[in-house]
Amino acid sequence: MDITVILLILLALTFDFLNGFHDAANSIATIVSTRVLTPRWAVFWAAFFNFVAFLFFGLHVANTIGKGIIDISIVDNRIIFATLTGACIWNLLTWYWGLPTSSSHALMGGLVGSALVKAGVPALIYSGIFKTVVFMFVSPVLGLLLGIGFGLIVYWSCRNQTPYKVDHLFRKGQFISAACYSLGHGGNDAQKTMGIIASLIFTAGMIGDKFYIPLWVVLSCHAAIAAGTLCGGWRIVKTMGQKITKLRPVDGFCAETGAAITLFLSTFLGIPVSTTHTITGAITGVGSLKRMTAVRWGVAGQIVWAWLFTIPCSAGIAAAAYLITR
Repeated sequence: MDITVILLILLALTFDFLNGFHDAANSIATIVSTRVLTPRWAVFWAAFFNFVAFLFFGLHVANTIGKGIIDISIVDNRIIFATLTGACIWNLLTWYWGLPTSSSHALMGGLVGSALVKAGVPALIYSGIFKTVVFMFVSPVLGLLLGIGFGLIVYWSCRNQTPYKVDHLFRKGQFISAACYSLGHGGNDAQKTMGIIASLIFTAGMIGDKFYIPLWVVLSCHAAIAAGTLCGGWRIVKTMGQKITKLRPVDGFCAETGAAITLFLSTFLGIPVSTTHTITGAITGVGSLKRMTAVRWGVAGQIVWAWLFTIPCSAGIAAAAYLITR
């Protein structure tokens, strides 16, 4: 294996690690903020289910990223390097600012930016880009609606129960909902890096004439995202778990369950969605059930602006990186 390819694979796994590090907040913010688990045990819980997610999902998202965003025939080492550089730098900047942005869209922006510099508009595959961008808006709305729906069902079902019983029940329930959400997170997000690595080794002629995802790529990507989750991006945990709205165990259960269903659906459809967008929408929906003022809409607005800037900013960084390497 060429040394350049090895280094690029390591860079891709670094991005995957940063993805887990950056998005750890998505998996653990609710269960930590409701004090069901301590931060240390919460990241172990999330990391375990991040890793075993490959046992439950296919590789549809990896195929979309690998050959559904840009023309795979133009992919070379510079494209991969620029894409990963753009995504990694944007992830680090938004982690530093404490903003829960999308690693998925940072990666897509990196692909688009580097491809535009190399081959222009014809290199883009509009069907894959359109599908991803549409779900940039669909996933938080669907998460919000499912969060509200589960909240209404649960609140109505428990209306005659004492607060102590409700709290006791959903403290246990949050173990299940957090596990399901972490499964969805690992199943969707780890596959994005698989697609990048598979594109790299395919264009290098290392897996033959047919594009597929080797098992070693699957396992290494899940291991990297799980390791990143173990390290945890605590700045974003505070934003997700405390700044948007105050959560109780029952609220955390409803938000995580709604977000998990959204992730399961999108992963089976092969759509690389943002786990960040999904859980933020679900938390906002559950918070709004108590009263509209329970949600800090100013914080939510800042997060939305960060979402909108993710693709163009990561694309710009990737384009600059490609120009430098060329």
